[in-house]
Amino acid sequence: MRRIAFGSQVCGRLEEGAAREWLVADGLGGYAMGTVSGLRTRRYHGLLVVAGATPAQRHLGLVSLDPVVTLASGAVVRLGTHEWADGAVVPRGYALLSGFELVDGLPRWRWRVGDVVLERELAMAHGAGGLAVVHRLLTGGPVSLRLEVLCTWRDVHGERTAGGPAPVVEEVDGGCVVEGAYRLRGPEFRGAGEWFRGVRHREEAARGLTPTEDLWYAGSFQTHLRQAGAIAAVSAWAGELAEVPEPAEDVVAAARTRNRAVVAAAAPADDAQATLALAADAFVVRTPAGPDVVAGYPWFGAWSRDTMISYEGLFLATGRESLGRSLLRGYAATLSRGMLANTADTGRVEYNTVDGTLWFLHAVGRHVALTGDTDLAAELLPALRSVVDAHLAGTRFGIGVDPADGLLRAGAEGAALTWMDARVDGVPVTPRTGKPVEVNALWVNGLAMVIKLAWQARTNAGAATRAHPAALASFARRFPAGGGLLHDVVDGPGGDGLRPNQLLAWSLPYAPLRPEPAALQTIGAALMTPLGPRSLAPGSPGYRGSHRGTPAERDSAYHSGTVWPWLTGAYVTAWARLGVSAEQTLSDADGHLGEYGLGSVSETADGDAPHGATGCPFQAWSVAEALRARRPTKP
Repeated sequence: MRRIAFGSQVCGRLEEGAAREWLVADGLGGYAMGTVSGLRTRRYHGLLVVAGATPAQRHLGLVSLDPVVTLASGAVVRLGTHEWADGAVVPRGYALLSGFELVDGLPRWRWRVGDVVLERELAMAHGAGGLAVVHRLLTGGPVSLRLEVLCTWRDVHGERTAGGPAPVVEEVDGGCVVEGAYRLRGPEFRGAGEWFRGVRHREEAARGLTPTEDLWYAGSFQTHLRQAGAIAAVSAWAGELAEVPEPAEDVVAAARTRNRAVVAAAAPADDAQATLALAADAFVVRTPAGPDVVAGYPWFGAWSRDTMISYEGLFLATGRESLGRSLLRGYAATLSRGMLANTADTGRVEYNTVDGTLWFLHAVGRHVALTGDTDLAAELLPALRSVVDAHLAGTRFGIGVDPADGLLRAGAEGAALTWMDARVDGVPVTPRTGKPVEVNALWVNGLAMVIKLAWQARTNAGAATRAHPAALASFARRFPAGGGLLHDVVDGPGGDGLRPNQLLAWSLPYAPLRPEPAALQTIGAALMTPLGPRSLAPGSPGYRGSHRGTPAERDSAYHSGTVWPWLTGAYVTAWARLGVSAEQTLSDADGHLGEYGLGSVSETADGDAPHGATGCPFQAWSVAEALRARRPTKP
């Protein structure tokens, strides 16, 4: 994998270290997450974030373990880092960091205090939801080490303050249980009980959200590290609290071994692919309902559109075909009136996308094409034919085929049905009512997929056989806009400005059109950045080059100029259709692996240079499309 490491010149500068985030996922939707510097900049940062019934229903438990070292001289050195409501940063343990690196995807810090070097490593027990933190004395000593436990128990999206009841902490053998929800175990626990008031999260302040909360100091773990190699280990876990987990150092070693196996299963061609393969692992989770995909960390849960766009990269490019098969079968069971459920983050079933179901057709087709699993094709064909029938007849939100031209239209008051789904005060920013270009490219592609799958299964494709020629011919007649470019929407309130959605009309396996070099050059010149295409060309009405500020400001910019890395895959594939390599486009983004969400790819970036990353630091479809685009394409 690509080495991601920083020395004291990054770690010891708060603005540098706090801008780089690490993530360790537990395979269930929970995680540990923070920054290189150790400063918690988001309400979502913590060492034990526990997933609930769905990946989106998360709670923050263990917030931090602040190391306090007492040297042989008697000097006390605090290695934690916190920012407070008045802007003060105290203590400033980041200034003593000599280095940080990801080792097989796991974070490792080293602090130096004179001749004393203390190392911290952490890992999650994959599939079990537990945390292991190991501190090791590398040089110097003897020293005394105190690990101060700051905790809470709250919804990951909210805050908890001293205005409410304090967390209930019960001391048990080897540690404590907090709120009856999770347990901590380590050396010689000494209870305390005090509010740390006014802890500030600078990223939440920048996002226009409540920036402060109060944390509960539950107590501390105490030990002596007498010589080099001595360790102090702490475990934290939810679930069955009576069970004692594996020793923390064994959990770390097992996590490293597993991560190396994950990378090997993907058979990467280079260190960038290897890094992306491990990044992909964080998004694939097991839930009570079966395998699923977390759209992005730290705040997203499972979204069907994101899952299906990500499917080929997350499952087929990483050796997870069997798990992917289960996922596709599970999602097929949610079909209703020809639409795939989009549970989003509400915890309830919703059917509110025009393209999620079409991406599902695409995912099934890619699975069969790349695995030869014709049994799955035969099993799912009745469901896929029902999707076609429902779209021909018409379904929710005005989604249905226009009998005049065979193209798919969609739209309803207040609804944002395409992937450009941002709304401000309930009003869609880019409603795209009518016949969007990528939706109809997906419709043509999906019909062709159904026909191909039926042929492979030696059965009837149903209405797709008749619908495909009409849709294909109408697409070729209605969408061209001159110069090889395509309209973004037809038969709807249009908008001036160049958008990247047309890339899918040229890049899908059964794309309705072949790109013209001049059109791709025009798109590249106007939209491409080092992290991917902008969602709207600069100079267009409504263009916003900064994806910052309050929720309303960010949502207004979300699809109005903001860069979306996931669309790089379509851009690269469109060029490949012309026999032109876009390897440089992919390698341009490789430096991003060490810039924001370490070892991963962000959700979005500013449209204006220098294109600072925004949104989720770790985004499924951004990683998945980067992986897919790097692998040979099979029709």
